[in-house]
Amino acid sequence: MSNPTRVRTPSALTALAALFTLGLSVVAPAGACLLAKRLRVVAPQLTEEEVMLYAHGNMQPLKVQYELAGATTCVDGQADIYPCDNVDLLGHLNLSEIGGGDGNDLWGWTDPVTGAEIAIIGRSNGTAFIDVSDPENPVYLGNLPSHSGSSSWRDIKTFADHAFVVADGQPHGIQVFDLTQLRSVTNPPVTFSATAHFGGIGSAHNIVINEDTGFAYAVGSDNCSGGLYMVDINTPTTPTFAGCFSADGYTHDAQCLTYNGPDTEHVGKEICFASNEDTVTIVDVSNKSNPAQLARDDYTTPGGFHYAHQGWLTEDQRYFVLDDEFDEFGQGHNTRTYVWDVSDLDAPSLNGTWDAAGSSVDHNQYIRGNHTYQANYARGLRILELTDLDNAELTETGFFDTHPESDGNSTNGAWSTYPFFASGIVLVSDINRGLFILRPQEEEVVPLIFADGFETGDVSQWSNP
Repeated sequence: MSNPTRVRTPSALTALAALFTLGLSVVAPAGACLLAKRLRVVAPQLTEEEVMLYAHGNMQPLKVQYELAGATTCVDGQADIYPCDNVDLLGHLNLSEIGGGDGNDLWGWTDPVTGAEIAIIGRSNGTAFIDVSDPENPVYLGNLPSHSGSSSWRDIKTFADHAFVVADGQPHGIQVFDLTQLRSVTNPPVTFSATAHFGGIGSAHNIVINEDTGFAYAVGSDNCSGGLYMVDINTPTTPTFAGCFSADGYTHDAQCLTYNGPDTEHVGKEICFASNEDTVTIVDVSNKSNPAQLARDDYTTPGGFHYAHQGWLTEDQRYFVLDDEFDEFGQGHNTRTYVWDVSDLDAPSLNGTWDAAGSSVDHNQYIRGNHTYQANYARGLRILELTDLDNAELTETGFFDTHPESDGNSTNGAWSTYPFFASGIVLVSDINRGLFILRPQEEEVVPLIFADGFETGDVSQWSNP
């Protein structure tokens, strides 16, 4: 939905009144995305910074400075001040060291020429680019300022050596940034300019890209009823509108890919798995002018408290693993992960749920190999082995708590994670503390026994996620 104009004369009392109007507590807030949407309606005078504060901050200060003494191994459940298990701390940068503002989403890019691994982290006032090739000595290369004002929600994905950036709550459009110019930065940090801009949308909550086809999908935007707004980015600097799927309304996040899973009827088609607030919705977007909804699962939870926030497919595309941002608050249980069997795209079924040992709100997760890497707000990074998904059984094999002050159903701490670098490092973006560079002590083991090139050690033929 579009957002009303905000005047910059808010007060804590106004925000508190708005929260009470919603029937929500500032001590244990609801899912931050849902809470912020409602705050914008009942308290339009709040600025984006204040929406961020009350939706994510539990009335606590947003920024926490941490001085890293050096790389620290996780020993006896601790790495410096951070509780951990099987995950080491390699590097860290405070928000004040990467352009300021408040931290939000995260992605990564590997330079195909130099091999440099680049963290791309969204902030309320822009997008930071950080070379993490030497994870103990990360280099902040520079900042791409926001196209239009401050936003609590910024999202980034990459395609063809370009980054595509959207922001929620502002008429931001899609910024396009040529990542190859990072190679020429000799005196960092640099203030960058966008290489191109697409104005077919204004505000968008997330952007999804199918790198196989060169199509981007802006979701949660002020166009296409918030659904899948399709953009052809095959020529990255001249994005063009390609289509719209709005039949199921607002899409909060999605994964779109060229399907190669067990449902032979749909192999080779372009399929989006959408987290649509109250449903998991599967859409065939092969024909951009006539996308087709294949399935819509309106899963139920006790008391009706749920918010389908984000999910990811297993590598065999048989299961979809979802984080619900509202159920922990609404139902009072520990962190809960949902597992769908999507082997039949026309009839997905919920296999069950798995509850963690502790309480926190889950936010984003990505699957690599046989593990999902979850950013669970106040409990930080959680690494779960996909033990038996037919029975929704997961096993926690490691964690790193980026918010040591507390656990529970607050929305401070880890926003997102990126586990796809070939080096094995895992990135975490933290709302309060900036960028963490971590390394699991037990890296993902990829079966190589029958792979071509195994005996010679030639792995260059295998593409990175």
